[in-house]
Amino acid sequence: QVQLVESGGGLVQPGGSLRLSCAASGTTFRLDAMGWYRQAPGKQRELVAGITTDGSTLYADSVKGRFTISRDNAKNTVILQMNSLKPEDAAVYYCQLHQLGVDYWGQGTQVTVSS
Repeated sequence: QVQLVESGGGLVQPGGSLRLSCAASGTTFRLDAMGWYRQAPGKQRELVAGITTDGSTLYADSVKGRFTISRDNAKNTVILQMNSLKPEDAAVYYCQLHQLGVDYWGQGTQVTVSS
C-alpha cells in the first residue's frame, strides 16, 4: 500500500524559504513520477512542480526560478525547496505519486506566508 507523508510546512515571512519533504513507502519509488500540488482556500488544487523517474522537472510559471523539486531515490523522498516566498504561495501543499495510471496523495502540509 502506497503511503506518502509530507513534512516541513509552517509559517514564514515574505521573502523567506521553506523546504518540504515527502517520504514514500509501499512502492518502488524510483519507478514513480512525483509531484507537488497546492490548494489555497476557495481555489482548485494546482500543480506546483513535477519530477519524472529520470529526473526531468517541470514547474508552474508562478514558481519558476524560486522553487526547486528534487528526488532522492535511495531515501524514497521528494523535496520541494521554496525560496523567495510570496503571500500568494500560501496554501496546503500535497505530495503526489503517479504510478500505473493511479495518483496517490499525502495528507498535505500547510504553508503560511505572512509578516
